[in-house]
Amino acid sequence: MTSVEKDAETSLDPQLIQSCGDVYRNPTEVQMSQIVLPCHANHCGELSVGQLLKWMDSTACLSAERHAGCSCVTASVDDIHFEHTIGVGKVVSIIAKVNRAFTSSMEVGILVTCEDLYTDRHWKVCHAFATFVARRTEAGKVQLKQVIPHTQKEQMEYSLAAERRRMRLIHAEIITDLLNSSTAQLGEFQEFEDSVLAERTRVESVELVLPPHTNHQVSTFGGQIMAWMENVATIAASRLCNAHPTLRTIDMFHFRGPSHIGDRLVLKAIVNNAFKHSMEVGVCAEAYQGGEPLRHINSAFMTFEVLDSDRKPCTLPRIRPEPVDGKRRYQEAVARRKIRLDRKYIISCKQTEAPLSVPWDPSNQMYLSYNNVSALKLMDTRTNWVLTSEKNKVRLYTLEENHMLCIKVEMHVSVPAEQAFYLLSDLRRRKEWDRHYEECEVINQADEDDTLYRIVTPSVSKGGKGKDFILLASRRKPCDSRDPYLIALRSVTLPTHPPMEDYTRGEVLCAGFTICEEFSAITKLTYQVSCPTSPQTLLAFPPASTAYFLPAASSWRLTQTASVLSRPLHFSTRSPMKRVEEHHHLTVSILLRRCWVL
Repeated sequence: MTSVEKDAETSLDPQLIQSCGDVYRNPTEVQMSQIVLPCHANHCGELSVGQLLKWMDSTACLSAERHAGCSCVTASVDDIHFEHTIGVGKVVSIIAKVNRAFTSSMEVGILVTCEDLYTDRHWKVCHAFATFVARRTEAGKVQLKQVIPHTQKEQMEYSLAAERRRMRLIHAEIITDLLNSSTAQLGEFQEFEDSVLAERTRVESVELVLPPHTNHQVSTFGGQIMAWMENVATIAASRLCNAHPTLRTIDMFHFRGPSHIGDRLVLKAIVNNAFKHSMEVGVCAEAYQGGEPLRHINSAFMTFEVLDSDRKPCTLPRIRPEPVDGKRRYQEAVARRKIRLDRKYIISCKQTEAPLSVPWDPSNQMYLSYNNVSALKLMDTRTNWVLTSEKNKVRLYTLEENHMLCIKVEMHVSVPAEQAFYLLSDLRRRKEWDRHYEECEVINQADEDDTLYRIVTPSVSKGGKGKDFILLASRRKPCDSRDPYLIALRSVTLPTHPPMEDYTRGEVLCAGFTICEEFSAITKLTYQVSCPTSPQTLLAFPPASTAYFLPAASSWRLTQTASVLSRPLHFSTRSPMKRVEEHHHLTVSILLRRCWVL
């Protein structure tokens, strides 16, 4: 089995056998299977991405309506990266299911795979997330029922959907701020003699919305609008390179308003910028009826490549933008490209391949925070933890897989979860109850819930150097009663805070607290930390103290502290798991104690 085939397989949920003996299937799951015919393909014999987008939108809409029990419309689509093209004769399989429902909107996950019927090969084409909104009925606004996850993968997607929703809500504002700040730093563009005039790539087309283009609600299919936009974008890209372009990425976009039968849709596209092996095309869709003014329906940015006979990207000609607006689009495309590269580096990188520290910048803050929180949530959804030791009702679990070592400590305390969250989320107060924090200073308050800290810990050996850490702390409140409070930590690098001679720079890949209120004033506190199991990493692994606290009813008095994982892991010839077990049997027996701190 090839790596591509494995990728397609691992994207699917393993079968879950219910108590009745039936195989569990998500009640919102909808599948579509289509053989790619010549009428679906372009002149190169490849499935038109526009056609694929229509199929994806239809499948996702049916899944959303199955959960909502009423008509739904497409509100937005997250970034889509197309990994492979699909040829005529192949089978396209699309699986869509609702990951999570909020008040009147829901996130639908869409997985597209391809099958070669003659070689029995399967591979993943793309994975997307779309947001659908339930349409109002005569009774008023629809209140969606909650999704109940059953499998580990469903629980993972349910948990991550809340963080993706948070990112969508702030996406447009953050991107605008980043573009304004980034383009101001870019300066003037460089002109080339052999460059192509951007005006030459401009495309405009009009479409009349007819009944076949609409859904059962007489609104234009979101997928149909996306297909028309992809069509004009492809023409614009072809005019730059005089060759057939391949669509690789569509940035996140939102539908600004509805379109109906009888609308005239005006679609405009132009190449904003051309880089060495890729180009960005901007597309705008507007609608009107009769003599009314144009209504903005949607805007999108699409990235194209031109592939040679070996399927390798070709070098593209330079582009010469038109004055004023053209130069603005040119510079904004440069800024968006940096954001895309940051996003790909941070989010698409597998955890086992990710560096312990990632450079922090305002342009990647949104994706770093998402990665920070999602990594902790992924660790929290694991179910194969091994109980290593238990003392004074404090449990220590370990897990080693895929060259990653994960450690979890949990206990119950008699304190409301919200109080625990506010105390733990301010790392400056941690030195009050954690003897492994000597200093803690705020470097940058990125936003209300994300903060950059510099933390100093004492030396673990007499006369040795202390450690310092540059950490991004992301705190999250629950979206509903089923969500925990989260405090996620990971190392970042800052040019303003390089390593110092007096300290050894420590690094943390993923760590943090999960705080759940299980009963009235009874809270489960969980501390988790993970790191690669390489010898170099184990030697540099920081003292991960997990001190827990109990505020008294009217004062912040610490009545119980469980300091676990307080010593660094040292490399030896024994296996990582054996070393961890021996180390923690010792530290739990020595360090777990009751103390009163006024």
